Amino acid sequence: MKSVKYENNEYYRQQNLPYEKFITYGSQSLTDSELLAILLRTGTRGVNARELGEMVLSETARYGNGLMGLYHIPLQELMKLGGIGKVKAIQLKAIAELSKRIAQAKAKSRLSFHDPYSIADYYMERFRHEKVEYIMLLTFDSALHLIEETILSKGTVNASLLSPREVYIQAFQAQAAGIMLLHNHPGGDPAPSENDIAVTKRISQTGALTDIPLLDHIIIGDNMYFSFKESDLMQNM
Repeated sequence: MKSVKYENNEYYRQQNLPYEKFITYGSQSLTDSELLAILLRTGTRGVNARELGEMVLSETARYGNGLMGLYHIPLQELMKLGGIGKVKAIQLKAIAELSKRIAQAKAKSRLSFHDPYSIADYYMERFRHEKVEYIMLLTFDSALHLIEETILSKGTVNASLLSPREVYIQAFQAQAAGIMLLHNHPGGDPAPSENDIAVTKRISQTGALTDIPLLDHIIIGDNMYFSFKESDLMQNM
């Protein structure tokens, strides 16, 4: 039987094209589907790894643009794709989570609690993917060193309850010298609602009475943020 050299086999060439491109031009030259092809390693009958990567991106597009959808798509949905079994689906979800953690670790190296931008940048990856509203309390010592993070509320998409009492119970327990509030807007627009402004005002006024000032309230959107400290709203409270 005559043997066939793999290098001349079209299927072999298509399977390994992303690897060759990576070696020749670097990782930045690869498309999202080519990067996924390297992770998937093999395709399925009649579909090479790159095409399978494109199929994955097409399916995850319903959950977010580009690779973002890979983070949100349920594991069971991935497993329904031909060529994506349980192991590959778990690998893809693990890569999505790893990417999120890498982005957060990078932001942490630039984190300064004196700078609203760096605070928003650090917490962005944690909260901008969430489908419901979270409110987090950050407590600080007198040198603005973080004491602890506390999730105060997990609400529905458009509502979350918060009172000065529960904020300052946590602040007193932490022996805080100052506090910040941080929460996300699942819709992606970080502009404060009337309720956000009213709650911030009540907590700011309580802070003035207790000598534990509200240093800022930062709202996280989709790659956007709003800081009460940077706006005129905080100054007028």
